[in-house]
Amino acid sequence: MIRISIPYLITIAAAVALLIIGHNTMTPGMINFQNTPNEVAKAKVERVIEKIEANYDFLDDFDEEYETVPMTGGRKIIFEAKVLDGMRKGQTITAEQTFSPLLIDRSKEIEKGNKVILFHNEIGWFFGGYLRTNKLLGLGIIFIFCVLLFGGKKGFNTIVSLTFTCSAIFAVFIPAILSGKNIYIMSILVCVFTIIMVPLIVIGYNKKSLASILGCVAGVMVAGIIALVMDKLLFFTGITDEHSRYLVNLPGDIQLDLKAIIFAGIIIGAMGAVMDVSISISSSLWEIKEKAENIKFKELLKSGITIGRDIMGTMADTLILAYIGCSLTVVILLSIYSGSLFGLFNSEMIAVEILQALAGSFGILFAMPLTALFSAFIYLGKPRGDSGSVSQDQN
Repeated sequence: MIRISIPYLITIAAAVALLIIGHNTMTPGMINFQNTPNEVAKAKVERVIEKIEANYDFLDDFDEEYETVPMTGGRKIIFEAKVLDGMRKGQTITAEQTFSPLLIDRSKEIEKGNKVILFHNEIGWFFGGYLRTNKLLGLGIIFIFCVLLFGGKKGFNTIVSLTFTCSAIFAVFIPAILSGKNIYIMSILVCVFTIIMVPLIVIGYNKKSLASILGCVAGVMVAGIIALVMDKLLFFTGITDEHSRYLVNLPGDIQLDLKAIIFAGIIIGAMGAVMDVSISISSSLWEIKEKAENIKFKELLKSGITIGRDIMGTMADTLILAYIGCSLTVVILLSIYSGSLFGLFNSEMIAVEILQALAGSFGILFAMPLTALFSAFIYLGKPRGDSGSVSQDQN
């Protein structure tokens, strides 16, 4: 049976209250994504009615640039599907899946039994993609089960803290951006909320949490300062890809600060890795202190730095590889068209990715000794010569 402490309940209640207040504060004035949204329905394909071949030869006379594109191979698939939810649940509607040689569409042809997303406009119903959320939800449930199985109470706390972290991003931070709030301030507030909330839920109210929070704050501050300084030196515009270009001309009067979004991405991305390092070091040093009660301040600090050095290599690699992996397609495309490695690394898109990785790595680098220092002070008190100082306080 899992025992739930009063401080734990207070932390959960405070986190929920802050998220609700933040969400209700940030959502007014949000940008509407569409003025006239199309109706969307989840449906299951019942039968394919017919497949129609289409020819686009008429475009050859429209523009010379189409002469190099084969204008054959277009086709249209008419099918019936049964709506799975919403006001139209149970209705059978006729829709179509269109393949055009002008569009890069490699979707699989629909078959009976496929679950799909359908969009409706003034013309009719159209195929909008295969339903993927149900399978992702299933994988997420398996992940939660595995975390609970292997982690027990700590695993449960991990799921709770992860839920709050994602809620802070999607229910507070994103609405704050879309409602025109200061992105710099909001990203810092989200980081503060996460940095305090996660250790208190996962570790509890003890000295380990305090040491890890202080170390994480220090590391994220270093990453943020580097991001601000380098933004001035590198003359970023904030337009790093086609998605950024869409954000320039959004509906309404709100103008998003794209450079602030880069800053937010850097500190939020670095926060996860820095928090991992600070919690690992603070927990390790607490175990050392518990097992070696007469350990001296300098010895505990030295142990923390040694542990940090072992963590540093893998965590820096993890952070850099994560950023490369997220933008691998873009890196390959720029490599093809840049003509040289110099041109590739000088492009703003790649420069931002490099800055994110380096700023995060600097945050990890400084978080390690600072977390060790904070842990030694909190666990043992001030150093007193060679004799050290041992605290008998319980965890």
